[in-house]
Amino acid sequence: MTTETARPALDDRRWKALGVCLTAGFISLLDVSIVNVALPSMERGLGASDATQSWVVSGYALAFGLALAPAGRLGDLRGRRQALLFGLAVFTAASVACGFATGPTWLVVCRLIQGAAAGVVAPQTSGLIQQMFQGAERARAFGFHGSVVAVSTAVGPLVGGVLIQAFGTADGWRWVFFVNVPIGVAALVAGHRVLPRLPVPNDRREKFDPIGVLLLGAGVLALLLPLVQEQQWQGRAKWLLIPLAALLLGAFWTWERTQARLGRAPLVDLGLFSLRSFTLGALISLMFFAGLTTIFFVLSLFLQNTVGYSALATGVTILPFAAASAVGAAVGGRLVMRHGRSLVVIGLSGVAVGLLGVVAAVQLVPGDGVGWAMALPLVVAGIGSGLTVSPNTTLTLTLVPVRRAGAAGGVLQTGQRIGSAVGIAVVGSVYFAHVANHDRPTTALQLGLLTAVGIILVALVLAVADLRERRVRPGRDDLAAAPRGHDENGAGEMAGRGA
Repeated sequence: MTTETARPALDDRRWKALGVCLTAGFISLLDVSIVNVALPSMERGLGASDATQSWVVSGYALAFGLALAPAGRLGDLRGRRQALLFGLAVFTAASVACGFATGPTWLVVCRLIQGAAAGVVAPQTSGLIQQMFQGAERARAFGFHGSVVAVSTAVGPLVGGVLIQAFGTADGWRWVFFVNVPIGVAALVAGHRVLPRLPVPNDRREKFDPIGVLLLGAGVLALLLPLVQEQQWQGRAKWLLIPLAALLLGAFWTWERTQARLGRAPLVDLGLFSLRSFTLGALISLMFFAGLTTIFFVLSLFLQNTVGYSALATGVTILPFAAASAVGAAVGGRLVMRHGRSLVVIGLSGVAVGLLGVVAAVQLVPGDGVGWAMALPLVVAGIGSGLTVSPNTTLTLTLVPVRRAGAAGGVLQTGQRIGSAVGIAVVGSVYFAHVANHDRPTTALQLGLLTAVGIILVALVLAVADLRERRVRPGRDDLAAAPRGHDENGAGEMAGRGA
């Protein structure tokens, strides 16, 4: 076979492999939001208490966040193909078990397993993109990845609403989990066929770091637990876990520095934070997701509890955001090589403007018509979201060595999960506090959304500061500065080996 005929076949296989990665990422992120509209169905059909419903949502988020960093490192060491297929298989099996749950405890335990499996899948997708693609192709692939992140999160309420409508309120919640099964099985079969067997490190120093895993896991758990349980755990004692989290994460940082000094491979290469692009991109991502995730949280509550929309109507109302996000992410993936951080600034500005438009729509158009009034502002915010997630991911990971891509992706997405938990806790507190004070629900929603805008403006300030720094010191730590040889074990080697 000649090189001319072999190369298109290789390119075709890489894009098929990307499709498998994105499918796995889609169903794992879909389950973050799809269950929200199914909670009333769980209460009727399973007798799920408020505590059970809380753990169905927060348990998944907790397990997801805890698994990310160690799973990313595991993929770096043992192969991302194997890690992704393992995580996807466990996720699919756990979805079956959730759907057949006969009691609240069964459901919560299986939901925790499902969340941990999703945490195994997530860093492998970004790591494989790093490994399979370079340059403009990588930016385009991350554009598709950004579309999946935005759409899966926003479309969850719609999919959940359709399933509840189709299968009834008694058993509809089961299909929220069963819907993952055919998709997961198809992705597993396709993955075994098209995912490339890429090289893994053979350095004997590259070993797993169990103490680092324990310290990081305990620190993240102590940080996330009071945030995701903020509404369920009454009193202020829960906030004592935050200083404990700071101590544990400080101990983790010290341990990792010691590992690096002794010449041993750490769980997280702290040298990543010496890269301005990685550190700033991770901070922007954390703040952005802190503001973004809360949009769907408070909007869903307002539309169903105040306006009287069904779960399906609520999902349809949020659909313009999801569709616009997909378009924005695809466009951002194509333009990021040319425009860099300025796209992130434009995107964050669009999200802020769109959310302010939603605040105005709620004020000016009361009653059932508010859903239509929100449509255009949600489109603006959705395009802005797409222009933020995809370019920021590309810029954040561009200088990360491919052999550390899984761990770096795990750190980046752990920040996103922490940001989501912080945002929901903060914005949810504002919303519920004003509802409890018998303020107008419209006022509660507006103040919640304005709080989300404030969080997103922090991300915008960071992006603008970085853009100004790049203009003052051009060529520093950006796409053009990435050395050709920094992608060890990357796409070039894949091409040479024929995948």
